[in-house]
Amino acid sequence: MAFWDKIKGEFIDVIEWVDDSGNSLVWKFPRYGNEIKNGAQLTVRESQVAVFMHEGELGDIYLPGRHELTTNNMPVLTTLKSWKYAFNSPFKCDIFFVSTKQFTDLKWGTKNPIMMRDAEFGPVRLRAFGTYCIQVGDPGKFIRQISGTDTHFETEEITGQIRNILVSRFADAVAESGIPVLDLAANYNELGDFLQKKLQPEIEEYGLNLTKFLVENISLPDEVEKALDKRTQMGVIGNLNAYTQFQTAEAIEKMAENPGSGGSAMGMIAGMGMGNLMGGTMQGAAQQGQAASGGPPPLNRGQQPQWYAAINDQQAGPFTEAQLQELIQQGQITQESLVWKQGMADWATAGSLPELSAIFTMMPPPIPKGK
Repeated sequence: MAFWDKIKGEFIDVIEWVDDSGNSLVWKFPRYGNEIKNGAQLTVRESQVAVFMHEGELGDIYLPGRHELTTNNMPVLTTLKSWKYAFNSPFKCDIFFVSTKQFTDLKWGTKNPIMMRDAEFGPVRLRAFGTYCIQVGDPGKFIRQISGTDTHFETEEITGQIRNILVSRFADAVAESGIPVLDLAANYNELGDFLQKKLQPEIEEYGLNLTKFLVENISLPDEVEKALDKRTQMGVIGNLNAYTQFQTAEAIEKMAENPGSGGSAMGMIAGMGMGNLMGGTMQGAAQQGQAASGGPPPLNRGQQPQWYAAINDQQAGPFTEAQLQELIQQGQITQESLVWKQGMADWATAGSLPELSAIFTMMPPPIPKGK
């Protein structure tokens, strides 16, 4: 077979590469003994370049087009090899075709969660994944640094290294961007552009260009996302009492439309009634806290009016009218003391209220001094 390969090579003078794989970066043109006939025709298609190597040294780089391989148009090769003959005999040279098209939809992602500090949530763990695109920018550097003498170099042989670089730099880039965790989803484009510019100088060391960097998803641990979902639900519901009343009204309407489902509907209403009870309890606790902080006192639904009074500049009460009368008799409440009950818009002096003025008229006037 070696003999026939040599004979067949003597008649082949067209050098080209047609790639159907879609993932080939470098392909070496196969010739018996690496002999290239003087005057051979080199066809370089768009999205390709041809790189010549002679005795291990990088030679000429041919751009897309049709080229006749003679020593007149191979200046670098002529410099590397001092030709002393008429150049009619074949010369030995390695020819590598390098694809310069963009390789798209290459995946990257974090194998393990990345720990980082967020201004709102503190320490959090993030997972992220997306895609990126690369393109050979310097064919000579790529062959020297990466592919070497590999006769068929594919993207899978370099994407693992690039993915490790992207992931290892991701956490630093996110921290430097200053974007809060909850705002990352709204800034995927900005974050991708920021990372592309940050990572490009390091990728260029391999003779490659990082033409696109896309962030598709950044996620928090499941338990954190569930807590955020609960927080969102509470924000959507808003007023718990109003929401429960609405649900109760809906259940009653459905029960009226479907008499046969009364049992389940009543159970639903009972559950909502418990929700109302809990909502009322929480609301009452909130109102008590508000009263303790100096706001209006909570609503009292008793039959007798409940009075509040300012005694020694402190809110006291509630008091029944009889208890209020005793305080007046004891002198703890005077006509200038501030009092309040349900239905009043604001605090008022006790002597200005008709229902209390009668109590003050029943009291004897103070003893004049010196009598």
